[in-house]
Amino acid sequence: MTEQTAEITGYLQRWRNGDESALEDVLPLVYKELRLIAKRYRAKERSEHTFQTTEIISEAYLRLAGQNATDWQDRSHFFAVASTMMRNLLVDHARAKNYQKRGSGSEKLNIDDVAVYSKEPDSVVLKLDEALTELGKFDERKSRIVELRYFGGLTSQEVADVLGVSEITIKREWLKAKAWLQNELVA
Repeated sequence: MTEQTAEITGYLQRWRNGDESALEDVLPLVYKELRLIAKRYRAKERSEHTFQTTEIISEAYLRLAGQNATDWQDRSHFFAVASTMMRNLLVDHARAKNYQKRGSGSEKLNIDDVAVYSKEPDSVVLKLDEALTELGKFDERKSRIVELRYFGGLTSQEVADVLGVSEITIKREWLKAKAWLQNELVA
């Protein structure tokens, strides 16, 4: 565990135990990490995308700050919650734009081309969300793995820590989830 990971975990545990000052200490640290994740994906984003890095990070940051009832376990748990929030933000944004009706002009998609800030139209985010929801109906763990990797930017080891399984299990299930999603997205 790195020094910063331990520091974030310590602040989250203090916050969970009711120390409001810990929130003031942890948020700048996690904001920096959230911003780095978003910047990494932003580099892949199509230039005309209207949802800016600062907007998604700021909105996720505000929502996370309101999570005082969450039983924070550690840094990985925090970023797992952040992943879900980012996914929801992106899906809500894509739905709000809704410049392409569902099903019209269906396009074949490759799961490897989909990222938090996709180069494809916002309809891709909606299609991925629908596919993940469908996957979650029969295999919640694989759905969660995709959510944590794509929307949260977590590594295989971090996902393994969040889900309490080995990294090799995550890598194996990641491959299976990608294959299933590839089939769903090109149909």
